[in-house]
Order: sequence, then structure tokens, then C-alpha cells
Amino acid sequence: MENKLYIVPTPVGNLEDMTFRAVRILKEVDLILAEDTRITRFLLKHFEIQSRMQSHHKFNEHQTVDLIVSRIKAGENIALVSDAGTPGISDPGFLLIRECIKNGLKIECLPGATAFVPALVMSGLPTDRFCFEGFLPQKKGRQTKMEELAQESRTMIIYESPFRILKTLTQMAEYFGEDRLISVSREISKVHEETLRGTLKEMISHFSVNEPRGEFVLIIEGKEKEKEKKQNKYSKQD
Repeated sequence: MENKLYIVPTPVGNLEDMTFRAVRILKEVDLILAEDTRITRFLLKHFEIQSRMQSHHKFNEHQTVDLIVSRIKAGENIALVSDAGTPGISDPGFLLIRECIKNGLKIECLPGATAFVPALVMSGLPTDRFCFEGFLPQKKGRQTKMEELAQESRTMIIYESPFRILKTLTQMAEYFGEDRLISVSREISKVHEETLRGTLKEMISHFSVNEPRGEFVLIIEGKEKEKEKKQNKYSKQD
């Protein structure tokens, strides 16, 4: 193997989504950088991977990135994984990737699991143009972000936790209008996978009586342009 940084996606739920190539790379590298070593240890044990592992997460990545770059320069092959999905997508990875690029090191990103792609495809909303927002700001900048997204014409993708889902849906209804269409997917590729589709008002009603569980991906319809509104209005009259 040529010394480089490997970005290795891991399953977002079902372990059968792990690719043969990902397993091979993780077996061959000198070191695996894991967001949570406890979660990754379970994955490695399942696939009989015995490579050494080191913690690499948002709380220590600023302190460890230089050492990791030095080790790759010295000839080591290092793989980066997150708890689930593709590293760098709402997960640690950006800082290390950027520093490797600055230092002229090779990077190889394997294709693989990420939660928002199946959620987007299953939503029934336009997929030709979309924007990925990840997790919204929890406090500072949240109102500004909501106002900005209210004017977004592309399909929007947002991650949310079960603890904030109802609050987020309620705020969206306030800024976007309660009739805006939305697709809510949870537990992608897991046993209790579910996708609900409807208006923001309908989703608020649903989660007001059904306890939210699992990690959520929200796919929200973009704002309809005034010209399109008029065209749709005329076509309905015809």
C-alpha cells in the first residue's frame, strides 16, 4: 500500500452495507482513526479486523492532526472512520483532510454509506438540485439560518436528533409555512427504518403524539418561485 490517508465510510445501520474494499483497507492500514473507539471496536470485531486504533474526534482533532500528518509522511497508511457514514459529512475529518492536502499527501476516499442519499431519493421531492445543511445551529445563528432557508428554492437536507425534531419542525412551520412539504426519514437501513411524507403541519401533529426515536434526516421542499406559483395556479384552474 502506498502511504496515504484513507477515508473509509462505515454502515449507518445495517452491517451488511460495509463494502469488501472497506474491510480490506481497514485490515491493511497501520492505524485506524475512530470517532468513538467503543463503536468502531464493535465493527472491527465483527469483520475480524485487528489493526491498531486511535481516538480522533472533534474535541482532540486540533491537537492530533499534525502528528497524524507526520506519521503519513513517514510512510504509514492511516484510515479515518466515523461512528457511521462517511467521515467529513457532519463528522470529524475536514481538518485532517485539509492538512494532508496542504502537505501534498495522497488521500483516497472510498464510496459508501451516507444517510442523506437514501433519504433524499425516497422523499419524492426534486433531486436535481439540493443543498445539504447538516445539523442546524442550536442557538446562535439559528434564527438567521431559518430565515435564509425559508427563501431557498432547492430541496433542503437537514440532520436532526430525536430530542430537537419537534422543535425544529415547529420552527420550520413558522418560517417556511405549515403547508411546506417534507419527508422525514429515521433509522436509515436499520430494523425500524421509517419514512413519513406530508406537510410540516402533519409532521408536527404526528410527532406530538408519537415519541421521536432514532436519528432523523429531513428532506424539505424548496420555496416555489412566484413565476412557478402562477403557472401551477393556472394549470390547476384549467
